[in-house]
Amino acid sequence: MDFLSAYTPSNLLYLWEGFQVTLLLALIAIICSYVVGIVLGILRYAKIPVFSRVLGAAIDIIRCLPLLLILFFTHFVLLPELGFQVSPFVAAIVALTVFEGAMISEIIRSGLNSIPKGQIEAARSSGLTYTQTLRAILIPQAARKMMPPTVSQFIALLKDTSLAVIITLPEVMHHARILSAHNSNSVFAILFFVAIMYFVVNFALSKIAKKLEAKHV
Repeated sequence: MDFLSAYTPSNLLYLWEGFQVTLLLALIAIICSYVVGIVLGILRYAKIPVFSRVLGAAIDIIRCLPLLLILFFTHFVLLPELGFQVSPFVAAIVALTVFEGAMISEIIRSGLNSIPKGQIEAARSSGLTYTQTLRAILIPQAARKMMPPTVSQFIALLKDTSLAVIITLPEVMHHARILSAHNSNSVFAILFFVAIMYFVVNFALSKIAKKLEAKHV
């Protein structure tokens, strides 16, 4: 365990540059997957004949697949077959959006299902349309219940970005692997530093989520 040679300014800067890529990827993927998850969750909740069943089957298939497989398939098969020659960063965003969007859609649907049907019937009987009922009655109430699992999913997404190393994305684990290959005695120190960076961000996210949850109780 050679901490001195591992924690040189150039090594720490190299790891930080990789972690910036990790954070940017996670931020974009969180925004995209959240939007996709909301749309898919509402469409499943709406129980549109045939369509909701097909959509549900597709979501279940995606949720049952490993993210590593989806990343590999998206970058090396799907996007090239569709005529898109994109960078590993874009491919990772697409793969994470598809996978995490499917996960979040189930959180959204479960949150909406947790609202008593009586409230929906009361809103509709008072003259609100289905869309108005969703926007004014269901979503505000369900949002508080959905917040903890949604943030947990975002934390999982941040950790899942490390899998993008399989498609050579220069994120923090990719940089850690390169530094470790140069000096095998520094592997523990390098991974320890990476773990601290992940922990600080994820711990901050979980604290923010608890404060938001307490605020809305």
